[in-house]
Amino acid sequence: MKFTTYLRNQTPRLAVVDGDQLIDLHDADPQVPPDLRAALEAGVDLAAAARQAIGGSSARMPLARVKLAPLVPEPGKIVCLGLNYFDHAKEGGRDKPEYPWFFFRGASSLIAHGDAGVVPRVSSRFDYEAELALVIGRRVPRHTRRADALPYVFGYSCFNDMSVRDYQKRTPQWTIGKNFDATGGFGPVLVSADELPEGAKGLRIQGRLNGQVMQDADTSDMIFDVAETIELLADVLTLEPGDVIVMGTPAGVGQARTPPVWMKPGDRFEVEIDRIGTLVNPIEAEQS
Repeated sequence: MKFTTYLRNQTPRLAVVDGDQLIDLHDADPQVPPDLRAALEAGVDLAAAARQAIGGSSARMPLARVKLAPLVPEPGKIVCLGLNYFDHAKEGGRDKPEYPWFFFRGASSLIAHGDAGVVPRVSSRFDYEAELALVIGRRVPRHTRRADALPYVFGYSCFNDMSVRDYQKRTPQWTIGKNFDATGGFGPVLVSADELPEGAKGLRIQGRLNGQVMQDADTSDMIFDVAETIELLADVLTLEPGDVIVMGTPAGVGQARTPPVWMKPGDRFEVEIDRIGTLVNPIEAEQS
């Protein structure tokens, strides 16, 4: 199943995607909470609800005509991985990490498919990072092992971890350069885990700037795969329904090129992952 989050009267609403149309799941069944995180927290069988909505008589809307929102507008946690593809670590002058370089993003940094990534007034070193993201579907108990981890994943999507590189390098902690407003592209759809290879392995991932391929890799190239990442996080914290994990970017980022390639107003960046979809964000300057 494919799900998305769209805006109705500026409020995020959960929908199932059927071809080029969507059906609001709360409209189809009022017992389904109207947003993804709440539905997952309530333990709703969203696959069953989606099948019922598709087979029913609920109103449909053209996907192209709605305004999308980030798939999970306000996740409890957004955990990101740095240097999770060896070639990306290498292009940055680092060895293969022995433990993931985890950092957090805040919900205020998220934007939807079609929304503009914003070049901040304080920096022009605005970089792209095409990434696979996943959404946790059920509470992950502490010390869950990797062999048991994947059933806790509800689905997968695309993410653009846009990065303000000079701010990122001002401190050994990357958080400040990864949390500017309007720098976390997330969407356009969430594909349920049962429709993809185990752990979303073997999927081609591309990042394209103005149509030019800048990043081209396979999700099997990740150093720490989805199951191991969940295991390592579960050593530390409880993952909860609606939490998001962003799995790192492959080689080809702008800062590693000679000369560096920075995104600028008027650009357009696309993240495409096989069998999931394509996330598109135009790039704009921060307004006064």
